[in-house]
Amino acid sequence: MAKADAKLYNRSSQVALVREGNRTVLTMGSDFQGDPKEFAVVIPVPTSIEKEQIHIGDPKLLARLDAYSSPRLVEYRDPDPCGRLEEMRKMSANGAMLPQAAGAAREKDKSLGVTIEAQYTVGEYDILILSAKDSGGLAKWLHSNGYRIPAGAAQVLDSYVRQNMRFFVAKVNLGEKVRLGFSTLRPIQVAYESPKFMLPIRLGMVNANGPQELFVYTLTRKGRVEATNYRTVRLPSDMDVPLFVKDRFADFYRALFSRQVRREGLASVFTEYAWDMAWCDPCAAEPLTPTELRGIGVFWLPEAGGAGSGASEVFLTRLHVRYDVAHFPEDLAFQETADRQNFQARYVMHHPYAGTVSCDAGDYRESLRTRRENEAKNVIALTGWSPDEVRRSMGVTAAELETRRWYERLWN
Repeated sequence: MAKADAKLYNRSSQVALVREGNRTVLTMGSDFQGDPKEFAVVIPVPTSIEKEQIHIGDPKLLARLDAYSSPRLVEYRDPDPCGRLEEMRKMSANGAMLPQAAGAAREKDKSLGVTIEAQYTVGEYDILILSAKDSGGLAKWLHSNGYRIPAGAAQVLDSYVRQNMRFFVAKVNLGEKVRLGFSTLRPIQVAYESPKFMLPIRLGMVNANGPQELFVYTLTRKGRVEATNYRTVRLPSDMDVPLFVKDRFADFYRALFSRQVRREGLASVFTEYAWDMAWCDPCAAEPLTPTELRGIGVFWLPEAGGAGSGASEVFLTRLHVRYDVAHFPEDLAFQETADRQNFQARYVMHHPYAGTVSCDAGDYRESLRTRRENEAKNVIALTGWSPDEVRRSMGVTAAELETRRWYERLWN
């Protein structure tokens, strides 16, 4: 009914990682805002990249993954209590809370130890593949070639240089951007082979203005993906919430996620969705077609016209990270597990029966009172909102939510 997608957050990045064996397809969505001539991105990659391994993707595919896997609010309507009173009793009992370019030709700057291994123009981007012997030399090279590298970048670059990683450097080719006619920057896709299943995030924190939001959509063959160097936590899910959340779901989910981040000390990776893409129950959005899945990089699916859809061979995990330099000192490292248990961050509203009751429904009315109290407790625990604020939003008083016996109120 309502979704908490990536658009809820102003400073957010979206990345899709398709992984099978040592093969990876990385799709990077840009959240850059400003003059395109000021845009540049420097990404450490574990191997050298040839032009044919770089592709400009369709931004709609990241939006499709986002919509399909977003945390969501669903609603149900109670049936006539005279026909299904026993079922309603059971349901109420479940409410427990719980840069300017370098030269056009290939060159080597021996004095700085930087080698331009390759340079390409792909779509609206000019791309360089660099290797370096020294992080200080690399930082100087980037500065001297018009890339504005923030203070402190050399120290972060040094760890990548020592791992013998290359650097994928992209900037906007203004002429190509005008010729192609795109108003926004399209995602960059890179296909490569490496035993490293990781995502470099530390370099982007050097010039970050506060904590960043990162959404990682992993598409694998066996099962769920989790971080290996940070705790991976499932968000609270399948909780009953009051009806007013329908009009405040964005605020509700932001508060819920922030509260979970604080509880984990801003040092965990959160699972928002994990599901076999062959089916969903129900779907927050239409599943991606085999053609769309291949567009995002799922290389093991048959090409158009091939036998079978192959959708059952794709398992989607959505991870959400709020990170900063103080709490995420390492890049994200991942592993694929064999866990195919389905999970989604999901919150449930129940509308009371609004029709004419033809029987003695005292038990049902009492179950509604208990359910409302549990819904209030849930939303307070999930968001940290004050009890008074929640009661006002529900339009009830403290006495109307009180279901404890007199002696329970005395000693609790």
